Amino acid sequence: MKRISVLLFALFFIGHAGLLVQAEEKPDYEKYGRIATVVVKEDYPGEDVVEYKYGGRRKLTENEVMDSFVFIVKEDGKDKTILVKVTHLLSDNKSLSLTVEEQK
Repeated sequence: MKRISVLLFALFFIGHAGLLVQAEEKPDYEKYGRIATVVVKEDYPGEDVVEYKYGGRRKLTENEVMDSFVFIVKEDGKDKTILVKVTHLLSDNKSLSLTVEEQK
Protein backbone atom coordinates (compact mmCIF):
# COMPACT_ATOMS: atom_id res chain seq x y z
CA MET A 1 0.00 0.00 0.00
CA LYS A 2 2.87 2.32 0.84
CA ARG A 3 4.50 1.75 -2.56
CA ILE A 4 1.23 2.54 -4.36
CA SER A 5 0.98 5.84 -2.48
CA VAL A 6 4.54 6.71 -3.47
CA LEU A 7 3.85 5.87 -7.12
CA LEU A 8 0.70 7.95 -7.18
CA PHE A 9 2.56 10.87 -5.62
CA ALA A 10 5.38 10.46 -8.14
CA LEU A 11 2.94 10.43 -11.06
CA PHE A 12 1.21 13.53 -9.73
CA PHE A 13 4.59 15.25 -9.31
CA ILE A 14 5.68 14.33 -12.83
CA GLY A 15 2.48 15.66 -14.35
CA HIS A 16 2.93 19.02 -12.70
CA ALA A 17 6.69 19.18 -13.16
CA GLY A 18 6.26 18.61 -16.90
CA LEU A 19 4.17 21.78 -17.16
CA LEU A 20 6.86 23.85 -15.46
CA VAL A 21 9.78 22.61 -17.56
CA GLN A 22 8.38 22.77 -21.09
CA ALA A 23 10.72 25.60 -22.09
CA GLU A 24 13.83 23.65 -21.12
CA GLU A 25 14.14 20.29 -22.93
CA LYS A 26 15.40 17.50 -20.67
CA PRO A 27 16.22 13.89 -21.53
CA ASP A 28 12.95 11.97 -21.77
CA TYR A 29 14.13 9.34 -19.29
CA GLU A 30 14.81 11.90 -16.54
CA LYS A 31 11.30 11.85 -15.08
CA TYR A 32 11.42 8.05 -14.85
CA GLY A 33 14.72 8.36 -13.00
CA ARG A 34 12.99 10.58 -10.46
CA ILE A 35 10.26 7.96 -9.99
CA ALA A 36 12.89 5.22 -9.59
CA THR A 37 14.72 7.33 -7.00
CA VAL A 38 11.54 7.85 -4.96
CA VAL A 39 10.85 4.10 -4.96
CA VAL A 40 14.42 3.19 -3.92
CA LYS A 41 14.34 5.74 -1.09
CA GLU A 42 10.99 4.31 0.04
CA ASP A 43 12.29 0.73 -0.05
CA TYR A 44 15.50 1.69 1.82
CA PRO A 45 14.41 4.42 4.26
CA GLY A 46 17.22 6.15 6.07
CA GLU A 47 19.88 4.52 3.89
CA ASP A 48 22.24 6.53 1.68
CA VAL A 49 21.99 6.29 -2.09
CA VAL A 50 25.68 6.59 -2.91
CA GLU A 51 25.47 6.18 -6.69
CA TYR A 52 22.86 6.48 -9.41
CA LYS A 53 23.30 5.63 -13.09
CA TYR A 54 21.03 5.49 -16.11
CA GLY A 55 21.36 1.99 -17.56
CA GLY A 56 19.83 2.69 -20.96
CA ARG A 57 16.64 2.13 -22.90
CA ARG A 58 15.38 -1.03 -24.54
CA LYS A 59 12.57 -0.95 -27.10
CA LEU A 60 10.00 -3.65 -26.32
CA THR A 61 7.37 -2.86 -28.96
CA GLU A 62 6.72 -0.03 -31.40
CA ASN A 63 5.22 2.09 -28.60
CA GLU A 64 6.65 0.54 -25.41
CA VAL A 65 10.15 0.96 -23.96
CA MET A 66 11.97 0.00 -20.77
CA ASP A 67 14.41 2.39 -19.08
CA SER A 68 16.73 0.90 -16.48
CA PHE A 69 18.43 2.61 -13.55
CA VAL A 70 21.16 1.26 -11.28
CA PHE A 71 21.45 2.45 -7.69
CA ILE A 72 24.12 1.70 -5.10
CA VAL A 73 22.62 1.90 -1.61
CA LYS A 74 24.71 1.73 1.54
CA GLU A 75 22.80 -0.50 3.99
CA ASP A 76 24.35 -1.45 7.33
CA GLY A 77 27.75 -0.33 6.01
CA LYS A 78 27.56 -2.57 2.94
CA ASP A 79 26.90 -1.58 -0.66
CA LYS A 80 23.81 -3.06 -2.29
CA THR A 81 23.14 -2.79 -6.01
CA ILE A 82 19.51 -2.11 -6.88
CA LEU A 83 18.19 -2.34 -10.44
CA VAL A 84 14.97 -0.48 -11.25
CA LYS A 85 13.25 -1.10 -14.57
CA VAL A 86 10.54 1.32 -15.70
CA THR A 87 8.41 0.14 -18.61
CA HIS A 88 6.26 2.82 -20.23
CA LEU A 89 4.42 3.84 -23.37
CA LEU A 90 5.92 6.49 -25.62
CA SER A 91 2.50 7.62 -26.82
CA ASP A 92 1.23 9.04 -23.52
CA ASN A 93 4.24 8.99 -21.15
CA LYS A 94 1.84 8.17 -18.30
CA SER A 95 1.25 4.42 -18.33
CA LEU A 96 4.10 2.69 -16.55
CA SER A 97 5.19 -0.44 -14.77
CA LEU A 98 8.02 -0.66 -12.25
CA THR A 99 10.29 -3.54 -11.21
CA VAL A 100 12.82 -3.28 -8.36
CA GLU A 101 15.48 -5.98 -8.04
CA GLU A 102 18.29 -6.32 -5.54
CA GLN A 103 21.35 -7.70 -7.33
CA LYS A 104 23.38 -10.36 -5.54
